[in-house]
Parts: sequence; C-alpha cells; structure tokens
Amino acid sequence: MKRNFLFAAIVIFSFAFSSCGDKETRIIKQVDRIHKTILTVDTHCDTPMRLMRSNFDLGVRNEDGCVDFPRMEEGGLDAEFFAVFIGQGPRTTEGYKEAYNRTVETFRRIHENVEKNSETAELAVTVDDAYRIRKTGKRVAFIGIENGYPLAQDITKVKEFYDLGARYITLSHSRNNDICDSSTDDRGPEHNGLSVFGEQVVKEMNGLGMMVDVSHISDEAFYDVLEISTSPVIASHSSCRALCESPRNLNDDMLLALKDNGGVIQICILSNYLKQPEPNPVLEEKLAEIREKYNDFEDLSEEEFNKARREYYEVRNKYRKLATVKDAVDHIDHVVQLIGIDHVGIGSDFDGGGGIEGVMDVSQMKNITLELLRRGYSRAEIEKIWGGNIMRVLRENERLAAKASGQAST
Repeated sequence: MKRNFLFAAIVIFSFAFSSCGDKETRIIKQVDRIHKTILTVDTHCDTPMRLMRSNFDLGVRNEDGCVDFPRMEEGGLDAEFFAVFIGQGPRTTEGYKEAYNRTVETFRRIHENVEKNSETAELAVTVDDAYRIRKTGKRVAFIGIENGYPLAQDITKVKEFYDLGARYITLSHSRNNDICDSSTDDRGPEHNGLSVFGEQVVKEMNGLGMMVDVSHISDEAFYDVLEISTSPVIASHSSCRALCESPRNLNDDMLLALKDNGGVIQICILSNYLKQPEPNPVLEEKLAEIREKYNDFEDLSEEEFNKARREYYEVRNKYRKLATVKDAVDHIDHVVQLIGIDHVGIGSDFDGGGGIEGVMDVSQMKNITLELLRRGYSRAEIEKIWGGNIMRVLRENERLAAKASGQAST
C-alpha cells in the first residue's frame, strides 16, 4: 500500500513539474511571437553620447554601452528614441553657444550613423514612419532632446531642433534652467514651476506637434505644463513615487493628472527609481569622491565630461545593488491599477544609468515581456505598453498641430 502511494505521489509530482515546465516553454515562445508582430518602442537612451566618439558604430554589436542595432534586433526592440543629452552648464553667452554647438553636432552624428547603417535602420519623424520602417525589418531611430538648456532664450530654436528630427524635449535636467525648475536642483526653485519663457516653449512645441517631456522637472513645473499644454505629454523615463520615493518619479496625484491630460509615463528601468536604495556607504563615498574631483560634472570640457562619466559608471557598476525585472513590472502594475493600461510604457535610460538585473542592455528587453505574460497581461495590453501608448500620444500631438496649423492658415 505504501509503495503504491509513493508511486502515485511521484507520478503526480512529475506531472505537475512537467506541466510547469511546459507552461514556461509556451510563455517563452509566446514572447517571441508577440515581438514579431507588434511595434516595440523604448523612449529614452543616452547612447548618442557614445556617438560623439568617432569610432562608435550603432551598426556593430558593441561591448561598450547598452544599445546598438544588432542588439535591438536580438532583444526584439523595433524603435529607440536616441536622446540628444546636454548637461546643464552656465547660462552665459559662451555657455549657450557651446551647448548649441554640441546639440547640433550630436544631431549630425545620429543622422550620420543611421545613414551609414541604412540597410538595417532608418530615421523616423512620424508615427506612420515608425510602422512603415518596421515592416521593412529595419530598426527605427527616433530622436529626442534631454534638457532644454540649448534653447537658451531663443524660441526659434524649438523649430530648428524639430526640423532636425527631435520629437520631444525634456524641459530640464538635474539643474534649473531658463525653461523651468528641475526636480533635483539642491539650490531650490528659481521659477516656482515654468518660467515665462517656458510657457512659450510649451506652446511652441504644441504648435509643432512635438511632445513635451516632463521627466526631470519639478512637481510645480509638471502641473504648470499640464495647465498650459493643449496636447498630451510624456514622462519619457520616470517611475512611480508610491513604490520608490524619488523626486524624479511621479506621485499618484501626478499620475491621475497625467491620465486627465491623455499622456503616458514610460517606466524608467534605473534601479534607484524602481526600488528604494538600501544603505550603501561605500558606493556613496566613491561617487562623492568622483563628483568632488569633477566639480559635480559642471563646466567640464567634452574630454573631461567623458572621462568623469566613465569613472562614475565604473564605480557605480562595481558597487551598486540592482533592482530586478519584477521591480520594474511592479511599477507598470501600479500605473495600470491606478490610471489604466493606456498610460504606461517603457523608457530604459540605457547608457544614462538604466539597467537592472535581467535587463542590462537592449538585447534583454524580452525579459520584460516574459514577466508581463507571467502576470497575466494579454497580447493587446502588452502591445499598448511596448509601443501603442506612446505612438497614440505622438499621433495626437501630430493631429492637434496639423489642426491648429490648418485653422491658422484659413
């Protein structure tokens, strides 16, 4: 009797184990099928900083950095927003000139690199471009600008950068600028939200069909933007403050306001924005030494900035404790439960600090889809998260700008 019972138990256990294995195998195959049939979009990477080095080629699988076209294909990522990032510098004639020149040069390097790899990638400036390019099997390259500092106080530069291909501007970065206050400037607010010039910038962007990006800006500036903007906005790489207390993240009231605006938050897969950092005094000491050595990364030459950045990330990667894919999808869950499936996406911040256990570079993006499927998300919901929502917002910006332009010309 005991022998029969033991045999039955083994059979049942083996069947259950086999069923679990079969289920996981089916899910993994489903991941591949989904990525072959939907448009997948990451709304923020800082890889163009690497393009400023003449030997970096997006068409080659690189050991340096997180994003290139071969690894995009490997990870099932169709479209990437390459950010023209300009660190906040002095608001002087010389500072503005240097920032502008670096901005234009970064645009040039992106265009040059995409054209160099025209057999595998193409630049997109509209939603229709993205879907058309995807059908050819090529990777899609969008452009955004991180930090409105290069605008200086010249509103005409908004259209100039739009004409160069930028389809969003992150209004500020880690410090206040002429447009608005930053969420992380330790000197406190300067404008108490948007400046008068900042209001003009938002209106100009609306008129062009250019998405306003509220990542990095202060809470007061966020609400000012929503009050002024006639088009839906994006947070290109931010997460949820309810799960991780960081001024870079959006709290629940802000998420509800974003829903009313019709916008979208693109969850940032950077550890410190996903999971409350555990005490790590060794890391903090090492990073503080680098910040002191390089004057908190302000007023540096290009060579000095690149050197400082390399040292910073070498130390950070050596001593940091990473969040996981599950942590990232917890943030997606929170947004979905609070404001719905139509208002969330993914903005990795690769090559700008992004990278978590399980998704260290763009080749591993399918692991996010795997976790979404494990939690019961449908194919249609995953399509919205991976690209449908951000394309809806961009298309609405396009539509409203075209409508306003038509009304203006009649």
